[in-house]
Amino acid sequence: MFDLPALPYDQNALEPYLTTDVVKIHYTKHHQTYCNNLNKALENHPEYNGMPIDKILRSIESVPAEIRQAVVNNGGGFYNHSLYWENLMPQAKKEPEGALMEAITNAFVTFADFQKLFTDSAMRLFGSGWTWLVQTRDGSLKIVNTANQDCPLSSGLKPILTLDVWEHAYYLQYQNLRADYIANWWNIINWKVAAVRLETPLD
Repeated sequence: MFDLPALPYDQNALEPYLTTDVVKIHYTKHHQTYCNNLNKALENHPEYNGMPIDKILRSIESVPAEIRQAVVNNGGGFYNHSLYWENLMPQAKKEPEGALMEAITNAFVTFADFQKLFTDSAMRLFGSGWTWLVQTRDGSLKIVNTANQDCPLSSGLKPILTLDVWEHAYYLQYQNLRADYIANWWNIINWKVAAVRLETPLD
């Protein structure tokens, strides 16, 4: 049902912030495994053939109980990683522009305040998980953490930007220095993709 989406850049393109080895192992091993296991979980459920993963995750409570947790884990891992890679780019701008910047400053006062709050949230996340900028049902922006491979879509939130805080995302390069990984991540964010997500309504 699902194929691993191609990276929008070469595996070495995010150097020096993410090394080639980090990207290669994260993408071809971890992300691929979530894709494979998602397909395995759904192989006996043809009703999901052709259904986008975001739609499945938004209606997770309707997924049969016997495969629901497998879909949460592996569907979330597949979707979350897909957004993570899309959110990155080489030679990125340091700040968003236009409507996204306006929405961020409306919610957090300044972009610097947003960066600090997002970084603090990612540093506080215990164990494995993700830090997100999401849009709520009323249109406002907020920063949330999710554990493991849980996805904000399943809580009715629209993901705008995400940071993978699992150790497999950075340990090969940064070891236990999560703060350094987060600080360097700000240099490779594709703000244009995030801006498109802000403007795109959930189905």
